[in-house]
Amino acid sequence: MKRETLQKVIRFLLKVLTVTRFEGLEHLPDTGGVIIATNHMSRLDIPVLFCNQRRTDITALVADKYRRYSFFAWFARTAGAIWLDRDKADFAAFRAAAEVLENGTALGIAPEGTRSTTGVLLEGKPGTVLVALRTGVPIVPVGIAGTEDGMKKLMTFCRPKFIARFGPMFSIPPINRDDRENQLKYWTNEIMCRIAALLPEKYHGFYAGHPRIRELVAQGGG
Repeated sequence: MKRETLQKVIRFLLKVLTVTRFEGLEHLPDTGGVIIATNHMSRLDIPVLFCNQRRTDITALVADKYRRYSFFAWFARTAGAIWLDRDKADFAAFRAAAEVLENGTALGIAPEGTRSTTGVLLEGKPGTVLVALRTGVPIVPVGIAGTEDGMKKLMTFCRPKFIARFGPMFSIPPINRDDRENQLKYWTNEIMCRIAALLPEKYHGFYAGHPRIRELVAQGGG
């Protein structure tokens, strides 16, 4: 199956089986490399992002544990996903991610580094910041709500409601090597707070009560 056909099939299934809404798609640039930084609560998150109408070229970093599941492995290959070994510093995946971004593709990355099994945000990891610094591409945060129990509802013949909210694009400036660790942590927190600002408060998890979230919401970034 071709990638374009897969997108049409997934869009049809989402339309029939779910109530899926995209907000803030105007924040996504029409062309050019861009990191789409998202929270990750469900295996349904990638199909939802894959079907956005603005950047149909989107691909994503996907944990290589999904190679064991025939459907997810097939979906990832067809969608052009990049396999990522989360148990080590996967430099091959890092180089592949940089290459697709430099070629002008939109790339979805979950800064948490893994799927949250609690339905709330986990602490972010610096990988997304490192990719952004390596490539110089901007970041668009997105908060996806409703997918955490989406599979359960589908299995009980209920139509789950999914919302993917995209926030304003921003860029990370070059960092001071003398203060590298602190700046990596600062920008990782910034990305995660921008994602949190796009989500209902119940999803904030590790970042609950962070003052930066309130600032972003007040500025219209949430």
